[in-house]
Amino acid sequence: MMNEEMMKHGAGMMGAGAGMMSHPVAKGAMMAATGYAATRTLVGHGLLRSPLMLLAGGIAGGIAVGYLLRKHEKEIVLAVSKAIGMGKDFVMQQRENLDDLMAEAKETEAQAAAAPASPDAQAAE
Repeated sequence: MMNEEMMKHGAGMMGAGAGMMSHPVAKGAMMAATGYAATRTLVGHGLLRSPLMLLAGGIAGGIAVGYLLRKHEKEIVLAVSKAIGMGKDFVMQQRENLDDLMAEAKETEAQAAAAPASPDAQAAE
């Protein structure tokens, strides 16, 4: 039922959307939407609305997350400590930069205060 012009326009739209799909957030959103659709199809509407099934799913998810955290505990601790160290380094670097800017501003202020004083002093004599 589509004519050639509609097909050309549709192909252009798909090409524009393909560039957006390379973004990690778009990929994650697409995976979540696909998982949700698959779950609705497989499990059905009644089970998703049942509080007991939601509770059981939450417990199972918590157990799975706990197991993975326990299994990869050393890697997680190393990654968090590395991130904290990088944050401290960043703060120290920014503090040094701010100190340099403050010193430069004081020097500029002192030069500006001293510069007009000398021409006025010469004019007064």
